[in-house]
Amino acid sequence: MKLEILSESLTTQLNEIASENNSILERAYRSIEVCRNLLSKLKKQVLREGFDAMAKEIRFFKHTKQVPLIELIHFSEIHSFELQFPKADKHSQLKTIKKKVNKINRFFLYNLDFGRYIEAGHTHFDKEYFTRDYLDSYHITTSKFYFQDPEFCTPRDMLLGKYRAYQKLLKYLDERRFQLKKSLNGKKHPIKRLQWPFSNTDYVELIYALHAKGLGSKNSLSIVKISDYLSQIFDVEPKDIYKTYQDIKNRKKSRTLFLDELTTSLISEMDKSEK
Repeated sequence: MKLEILSESLTTQLNEIASENNSILERAYRSIEVCRNLLSKLKKQVLREGFDAMAKEIRFFKHTKQVPLIELIHFSEIHSFELQFPKADKHSQLKTIKKKVNKINRFFLYNLDFGRYIEAGHTHFDKEYFTRDYLDSYHITTSKFYFQDPEFCTPRDMLLGKYRAYQKLLKYLDERRFQLKKSLNGKKHPIKRLQWPFSNTDYVELIYALHAKGLGSKNSLSIVKISDYLSQIFDVEPKDIYKTYQDIKNRKKSRTLFLDELTTSLISEMDKSEK
């Protein structure tokens, strides 16, 4: 089975676990188990088959492995956080959330240059960051190892996983804090985010279209900020925004497939209503 297919199946498994409405601790525990199992399969296949080109090795450690790794770190952090979370006193709970958020922000500040490298879609250090040939030259910087093996890690694949997982974790903590503040004020809980039924590429195409139409300039929003706001409405975790945009620009036929489909669907609905 191809590595990409193994990774894509993870999303389905995690969605099934989430749909069972278990406690967050149970959901996190089962999600961790699924992620570890997939990483074990990926590791065995990598050690057995290897890579016949550097580009494939970079793609695996920068993209394919990240799918289960990010979720593993994300749910491991949630599981640890919820175990230690105060069971009573909402003010103490808010302080605990603030403390965790501050710790995450320090992580982002400490890894500012690496974050810029990733968010800008750069590739000039990929050979050093995402192949195993440079482990001696580039020491692994993250001190908390979730899944490490010299034959299955690169100098920065763990850091990338933690970087993306912490982005997800911040959204989780923001929602947790929002719910607590609402309950203190006697207001209702926030509306549950809508499921995004389309692809990651469709999502990236939409946010760039909104930015190009002026949403970004009118509100002083970058592409990433627009994505952050939309992801508060839609239950979606965008991946490789800048790289995906480059792929969209390199399409041989229509470069606005999703927008074309939206237009076609709307026109068809209008035509039906007029009959």
